[in-house]
Amino acid sequence: MNTEASKKAFSEVQNFIPGGVNSPVRAFKSVGGTPLFIAEGEGGYLKDIDGNKYVDFVQSWGPLIFGHRDETIEQAVIDAVKHGLSFGAPTLAETELAKLVIEFFDSVEKVRFVSSGTEAVMSTIRLARGFTGRDDIVKFTGCYHGHSDALLVEAGSGAATFGSPSSPGVPADFTKHTLLAEYNNIESVKKCFVDSKDIACVIIEPIAGNMGLVPADKEFLHQLRELCDENGALLIFDEVMSGFRATLNGAESLVGVKPDLVTLGKVIGGGMPVGAFGGRREVMAKLSPEGPVYQAGTLSGNPVAMAAGYAALSKLKQNPRVIAVLEERAKTLVSGMQAAAKEQGITMQTDVRGSMFGFFFNDKEVKNFNNAASSDAELFAKFHAGMLDEGFYFACSLYETGFISTATTDEMVQETIEASKRVFKAIKDGK
Repeated sequence: MNTEASKKAFSEVQNFIPGGVNSPVRAFKSVGGTPLFIAEGEGGYLKDIDGNKYVDFVQSWGPLIFGHRDETIEQAVIDAVKHGLSFGAPTLAETELAKLVIEFFDSVEKVRFVSSGTEAVMSTIRLARGFTGRDDIVKFTGCYHGHSDALLVEAGSGAATFGSPSSPGVPADFTKHTLLAEYNNIESVKKCFVDSKDIACVIIEPIAGNMGLVPADKEFLHQLRELCDENGALLIFDEVMSGFRATLNGAESLVGVKPDLVTLGKVIGGGMPVGAFGGRREVMAKLSPEGPVYQAGTLSGNPVAMAAGYAALSKLKQNPRVIAVLEERAKTLVSGMQAAAKEQGITMQTDVRGSMFGFFFNDKEVKNFNNAASSDAELFAKFHAGMLDEGFYFACSLYETGFISTATTDEMVQETIEASKRVFKAIKDGK
């Protein structure tokens, strides 16, 4: 496969953009090689600037549930653009999309739109603190909630519960109120509540997608809800990634646990930059200008993004079986790859939630970040490179989730499985 144009483009861009990318994972650091520069997408495919074509299992990291250049969403964007790109004033499109989001999520009675998932989570944390009058928050190792200061933390030394900054540029004072717990381990959460009586909220990805696909146990989420209620803390479900991907009605509909607040993004923008947060009416009433908790954004509720999001969610509403169909397709994909790996003596753990799928080269079931981190990263890199050469574009990190779109056909899935057989054999043969 010829990728000379991408190599040249990557060499040039590093003179102008740090690391040559505008989001770190895109640099292919964990899998090696040169990132591909994309020229266009069409349906379930991507084409790079060298003219190579790939079956796309990234789908812009989740938003494109109907694939690239979906006609309905594309037309909605074109129509919106004809009226203007941005107004910085209310539009009817915001109301219509808000009503649609609220219709899907039982826990959401009011919603606020922003421009990214990071902004949604940052604002939700502030709202939770403003509502409870408390400062501390609990998050889980391996769950990613964007790059705001309070959430860029790592485990403290020894038995310390409180986190320390995981990035230069984040003052320790900004993370001293962030407590860390282990995913799917309720005892670690209980310890947080013992260590602090000032916890405003617990934030969790109920279906984690940033340590690979690792869903939270149903019983664990029920215990988390009880613990928050007992201690007067709010429970936040971060569904920026899983919202409208794992299920149309939120993780709450799968596990029977209603959060106080939910963060959303990706699918609700139909491919345009967007984020949102919402929840109980009494909590959202604390948000400015109705309440004292301040949040604002020039491009919040952007009319083009609202139009794309409304088109995407409307299509899902009209075709509620979409998620079930995509889930079966995703299960076929990962079970086929797992069988191909087994033929070569390679152990592969897999999971599927709706149109999301994940896999680990690991001998043990993955339930938390420590389990995920014990997976074979070198084998993943070899598999990623081999599949790329075969024309199949997977996420360039073992800690990322894969996505199926409606444009990903059964034929594409079977082609992927057959390619994985060749790649696993080549890896086993040392090629």
